[in-house]
Amino acid sequence: MELKERIDRNNIPKHIAIIMDGNGRWAKKQGKLRMFGHEKGVMPVRHTTEAAAEVGVKFITLYAFSQENWNRPKYEVEALMTLLVKTIDKEVDSFMKNDIRFQVIGNFNSLPKKAQAQLQNAIDRTKDNKRLTLVLALSYGSRWEIVEACKKIASQLADGDIAIDDIDEQMFTSNLNTSEIPDPELLIRTSGELRISNFLLWQIAYSELYFTNKLWPEFRKEDLFEAIIDYQNRERRFGKTSEQIQDR
Repeated sequence: MELKERIDRNNIPKHIAIIMDGNGRWAKKQGKLRMFGHEKGVMPVRHTTEAAAEVGVKFITLYAFSQENWNRPKYEVEALMTLLVKTIDKEVDSFMKNDIRFQVIGNFNSLPKKAQAQLQNAIDRTKDNKRLTLVLALSYGSRWEIVEACKKIASQLADGDIAIDDIDEQMFTSNLNTSEIPDPELLIRTSGELRISNFLLWQIAYSELYFTNKLWPEFRKEDLFEAIIDYQNRERRFGKTSEQIQDR
C-alpha cells in the first residue's frame, strides 16, 4: 500500500508548519556553494505544497528566512532575496491554477522593496483562493512577533480602547502575525537538528513535533506523508489523561 493510501482522511492536520533546514549542508555534500542548495530547495516547496493539498491540509507555513538570517554574509542574503523574487514571480500562475492562497508573516517592511512588491502582488492575486493557504515566514522571529503584539496591546490600552482585564490568550493571539491562521497541529523540522529556532513559539504550544534527518533539498511528497502518518499515530491529550481522551 502506498503511503498516501495509509493516511486517515478523517484525521488530517489542518495546519502544518515546517522548518526547512539543511540547504547549505546538502550543497556542501555535493561540493557546491550554499546558494546551490537554496536553489534546489525550491522544488521541495512545490512537492510539499502539492502533497498537502492532495490530502486536504488547509495551511502550510514554511520558515523561509529568519530575522537572524540577516546576519549571514551579504552576498548570500542578496542572492536569497533575488531567488525569492524570481521564485514567487514564477509560481503565482501555478498558485492560481491550483487554487492556492499565498500569505507572508514576519517583518515585511525590512525586506527589499522589489521583494515587497513581488510578494504583495502574489498576495493580492491569490487572496480569493480557497484550496490551501501557503504562508512564508520571511524576516520572521517569534520573539520579535511576541514583542510586537505586546506593543499593539499596550497602545490599545494607552488609548483607552481596552481595559487591562480584556487582555487574555485570545486577545494576545489576535495581535500576532498569525491572527487569521489556526495554530499548527504538526511542526516538521528537516536536517536532523532538534530545536525550534525561534519559530512560532506561541502557536506551537500543543503542536506535535516531527524531526527527520532528511536535508530540505531531499524532502519529497512521501516524506510529508510519513510525517502525517506519524502524527496520526500519536495521542493528543492537551493536558488530559489517556482515559479522559478515550472516554470522549
